[in-house]
Amino acid sequence: MSDAIVARTGARVLDESAPPRRWSPTRLAGTIVLGAWAGLFWFLWLTGREAFYLSTRTEWVVPVAAALLTAATIGRLASAKVTTPKPIAARELWIMGLMVVPVVLVVFSHPATLGSFSAGKRAGFSGTSVAASASDIGSGELTLIDVAAGETSPDGERALAKRAGEQVDFVGFVSIRDDTPADEFLLARYVVTCCVADATIAEVRVVNVTPGQFSNEDWVRVRGTIFPLGREVIVDASDVGAVDRPDHPYLTP
Repeated sequence: MSDAIVARTGARVLDESAPPRRWSPTRLAGTIVLGAWAGLFWFLWLTGREAFYLSTRTEWVVPVAAALLTAATIGRLASAKVTTPKPIAARELWIMGLMVVPVVLVVFSHPATLGSFSAGKRAGFSGTSVAASASDIGSGELTLIDVAAGETSPDGERALAKRAGEQVDFVGFVSIRDDTPADEFLLARYVVTCCVADATIAEVRVVNVTPGQFSNEDWVRVRGTIFPLGREVIVDASDVGAVDRPDHPYLTP
């Protein structure tokens, strides 16, 4: 019995003599970075701003990333106490600071979508990522995706041409270029497959509009008659009205 008491006492002495655990500046800084990114994804999800950066098919990434980064932040904080903490090197501090910059920019900047400024700089619509066959284009309600996909292949052009004279109802933003006549504008909408980095643009030329009624970036609803002319599609407007920017401004093929 006495030997057991001595053994337990000796173990207690060894535990008490162990060096205390203190907060590691490096691990705390890493926790802050992870927490900032977790907060960003929660912010995007709760405010609905993920629609400005992702397509509807990939927006699930935001809540998943928020949950995973939150768990990682908690785990990092739980392991932030060490026996021999080391100061943060200047290089590490700069890197961590740069990693937080995108978070600050997204949270505090005014939310904006791709607009007319980049419309002329974006690639034309690519039909490779769209399952829009000639039969799909030739039947059902015409959408901007159908119109844009129809411009990417001879079969699509022919299917679209057969629908000349039909009524359409499109929502997009106004794009006016230097050579655009006063009674016309381009109605544009970005098509995003994954995120804004792969955005391409779908456009139709709207004619018979009141000069000066709308400006660049205005969101409008155009109703009228469609006339596909090769790779250019014209909509003779019967009604053009201002609308609020959609909650999901980008189209998903």
